[in-house]
Amino acid sequence: MSVLIKPIITEKMTADSELFNRYGFYVDPKANKLEIKEAVEATYGVSVEKVRTMNYGPTRKSRYTKTGIQHGKTNAMKKAIVDVAEGDIIDFYNNL
Repeated sequence: MSVLIKPIITEKMTADSELFNRYGFYVDPKANKLEIKEAVEATYGVSVEKVRTMNYGPTRKSRYTKTGIQHGKTNAMKKAIVDVAEGDIIDFYNNL
């Protein structure tokens, strides 16, 4: 099971990483904070100080078509905001 799905690369997370040394990840919804911490430390070789998580439920939508009402939903997701120790950085753009 892969705990980390992908990093969050937005303007807000880039500013957080530059100012406060925080990085965001989409993670497996069943993962806990200890598993997220171990996965980030193993993958990127940094020391993690703090992990904060947010659970997002699915967004449900319906639309009217000529065949009737179509119902759908997005997947539930979980975000993790990881505080890294002072002096450590994670470079998402470097392909090593």
